[in-house]
Amino acid sequence: MTYIKPTFRHPGLPKNALGFAKSDYEGAISTLCAGCGHDSISGGIIQACFEMNVEPHRLAKISGIGCSSKTPTYFLRNSHGFNSVHGRMPSVTTGANMANRDLIYLGISGDGDTASIGMGQFVHAIRRNLNMVYIVMNNGCYGLTKGQDSATADLGSRTKPGKPNPFEAIDLVGMALELKATFVARSFSGDKTQLVPLIKAAMSHPGFALIDVISPCVTFNNNKGSTKSYDFVRDHIAATSVLDFVPEQEEITVEYEEGSSADVALHDGSVIALRKLAPKWDPTDRYSAFLRLQKSKMDGEILTGLIYIDPKSQELHDLMNTTKRPLNTLREDDLCPGSVKLEEINVSMR
Repeated sequence: MTYIKPTFRHPGLPKNALGFAKSDYEGAISTLCAGCGHDSISGGIIQACFEMNVEPHRLAKISGIGCSSKTPTYFLRNSHGFNSVHGRMPSVTTGANMANRDLIYLGISGDGDTASIGMGQFVHAIRRNLNMVYIVMNNGCYGLTKGQDSATADLGSRTKPGKPNPFEAIDLVGMALELKATFVARSFSGDKTQLVPLIKAAMSHPGFALIDVISPCVTFNNNKGSTKSYDFVRDHIAATSVLDFVPEQEEITVEYEEGSSADVALHDGSVIALRKLAPKWDPTDRYSAFLRLQKSKMDGEILTGLIYIDPKSQELHDLMNTTKRPLNTLREDDLCPGSVKLEEINVSMR
């Protein structure tokens, strides 16, 4: 048995505008459990980057600790990567982003990595509107340590041992809305049609983009009584919209019935085209999104799709008015302007 992926690929595989095949965005063979939802999310990331014509060297994938944080090994093998300490992925991403604003930052985390030890880091990344895609692979349990309930496990939900969870769940989507995150979405690892456009839209968003992806743990939390199993999610899912992402260079050909659609233009000219399914919901109105999220909870539904977006978002570099040039390229002459200039600055402060 081998864990080395063969390098041969059929020469007739489709190529994107950069001349890359989808296989060029793959990584090592996954060692996660067969059927793990995390592998489907990795596949969604590969598909999104292939379709977005992302140059692999322009993307940095950063993770913490957990089953989810192993997954960057399984996609974009030619990209930058850093596996950080448990719960500290956002601060490492912040430092990297401040040093080099030209990269696309993809943070991979789990419900334990984010909703427990990493909660403070998660909160401040939102507060600063750090320009990154933050994907939570949410299975409601600690898969690396025998399936204990995580902080996102729903009240009364049962993992494989069968004991109901006595605590209320932390809803990362609701928290992100409360903290005024500028892009908030939820998806399901088994719904690639929805997940891929969400990832593409998140990569084009200037600011913090959260995608909370319910990703069943087939070993410890895919049983009867679990609210994060494949069967439960499929039976209780409710989508905000049917989503299409249209890059700037592509003609918009999607058509919806009048009164049921919404087009959200992004800063780079790309467009998110939505066919709204949820009543009384506006994806650019945070209050409307919050009400729709609460209603879905009351109805026992799992709300997925793009829940909220701020099309006027300003990311951290804009808020701090940093130079457009990556800080890691500044040299001594740039950082030390000389005694005359320093004296002018000192005088202005008096």
